[in-house]
Amino acid sequence: MKPTLTAFSAFAAPFALIFSSGALAQSEDLGEPLSEGGAVETTGAEASAAQADEGGLTFTVTDESDWSDIGVAIPAFATDRNAPTPANAEGTEALGREVARVITGNLRNNGLFKPVGPDSLPQPSFGQITAPSWGSWSGRGAEMLVHGYVRARADDRLVVGCYLYDVALKDELIREGWVVRPADWRRAAHKCSDLIYARLTGESPFFDSRIAYIAETGPKNARVKRLAVMDSDGANHRFLTLGSATALTPRYSPDYSKIMYLSYVDGNPRIYVYDIGSGKQQLVTENSNPTLAPRWSPDGRSILYSMAVGGNTDIYRVPVTGGTSVRLTDTPGIDIGGSYSPDGSKIVFESDRSGSQQCYVMDADGSNQRRITFFGGRCATPEWSPRGDQIAFTRIAGDFNVAVMTPGGRNLRVLTSGWQDEAPTWAPNGRIIQFFRTERNTGRSGLWQVDLTGRNERRLPTPVDASDPAWGPIRP
Repeated sequence: MKPTLTAFSAFAAPFALIFSSGALAQSEDLGEPLSEGGAVETTGAEASAAQADEGGLTFTVTDESDWSDIGVAIPAFATDRNAPTPANAEGTEALGREVARVITGNLRNNGLFKPVGPDSLPQPSFGQITAPSWGSWSGRGAEMLVHGYVRARADDRLVVGCYLYDVALKDELIREGWVVRPADWRRAAHKCSDLIYARLTGESPFFDSRIAYIAETGPKNARVKRLAVMDSDGANHRFLTLGSATALTPRYSPDYSKIMYLSYVDGNPRIYVYDIGSGKQQLVTENSNPTLAPRWSPDGRSILYSMAVGGNTDIYRVPVTGGTSVRLTDTPGIDIGGSYSPDGSKIVFESDRSGSQQCYVMDADGSNQRRITFFGGRCATPEWSPRGDQIAFTRIAGDFNVAVMTPGGRNLRVLTSGWQDEAPTWAPNGRIIQFFRTERNTGRSGLWQVDLTGRNERRLPTPVDASDPAWGPIRP
C-alpha cells in the first residue's frame, strides 16, 4: 500500500548527495543480467526460402472500421521443412504452433477480438501461406485469417513471417517478417500480434513490451521485495535483484534501455538506474530522508522524486547522471508522485495541502500549481497517459479503485471495483492500464489489467505476490 499522508512528519535532516559503502552492498544484490538480444530485424515476409531473405514490403493502411469482437482464425504457422532449432526440441514445425498460440492469447486477452487458435484449426501447408484455401476459412465463420511461417536459417536464426487476410474479400491486408535469435521467438509472435492489432484497430500496438514490478515474498513483518521483469503476457519472467536490499517503484526509461528504482540497503533510500543491456547500474541519489516515487522525464535526462525534509514532503528534479537536485514544490504539506505529460511541459502530482489527498498539475518548472480533483474521495498515484488525453489515478472513496480523468480533472470514470486496486501504469498505446490488487483479509497482491471501457479485466500471472507495476515502452 502507498504511504499515508501522515507518515512522513518527523524528518528534519537537510538533503545531501552521498556516495558510500552502501553502493557496494547494492551491487551485490544484483542477479543475472537480462542478456538482451537487441533490436529485432525486420525482413520481407515471403513464402519461399529465397524471398524470405530479401527486402521488406510497404503498405498504406487507411481503413478505420470498428473491428470490435471480430472473429480471427490463427492456425499453426507453417514451415518449409521441419528443421531443428534451439527454440523447440521438436523443430520449426512445433514452434510454428507455439507462435500461433502466443498470438491467439494476445488477441484474446485485450477484449477486442474473438480469436480461434491452432489447436482447433487445420494446419495450412507452406504453399497456402500466400494462397489461402478460402473455402476452408469462410465455412468456419472466420472474418480475418492469420497465416505465417517459421523458417530456420543457416546462421541458426529464425525467420518468422506474418500475413493478415480478409476472408470475405479474399484479400491480403498486410504482411511483415522478422529475423530473430531462437531465444527471441516469442518476440516475433508479439510483433505479429502488434501488426494485426494496429492494422485492425488503427491504434498503436503494445504486445512487444515488458513489465517491471516488485516481487514480494515472506511474512508480512519481514517482506522480501525484489525487482522483477517479464513480457507483457507474463512470459520470460526474471528477477533482477536477489532481495538482500528492498526494491520499490520501478520505472522504464523512455527508450527502454534502463530501469530506475528505489532501493534500501542500510536504511538509506537510494535511486538507482539499471542498464538492461549490460546488467550494470548507476547510483543517482542517496540521502538519509524518506524518498519516494522516482519518475523519468519524457526525454530521459532527468528524474522526479519526492523527499521528506523538516516535516514537509516535496517534489525534486535531479539529472539522471546525478548532481544537484532542484525543489519544485514548497507548499506546507506532503507533495508526492510527480508524473510528466508526454510533451514534458506539465507534471501531475498528489498533495494534501488542501486538507485531504488530492491531485494537482503544475508546469514542468514548478510554476502554476493548481488543484484538479474536486469530485469527492481522495486522489493518489496519478500517471499521465502516453496519449496525453487522460490521467489514471487511485481513487480512494472507501475502497481503493483505479480511475481516469481528463488533464483538467473532468470526466471521472472509475474502471475497477476491487477492495484495494492501486498504482496504475499505462500500456505504451494508452488503451490498457495495469495496477496491483490486494485481496481482502489475506494481504496477497497480484497484477491486473483493465482497458478504458472498464469491461475487460484480467489477472496477469506472476510466480509470487506482485506490486508496483511499471509498463515499459515498445521494444526496439
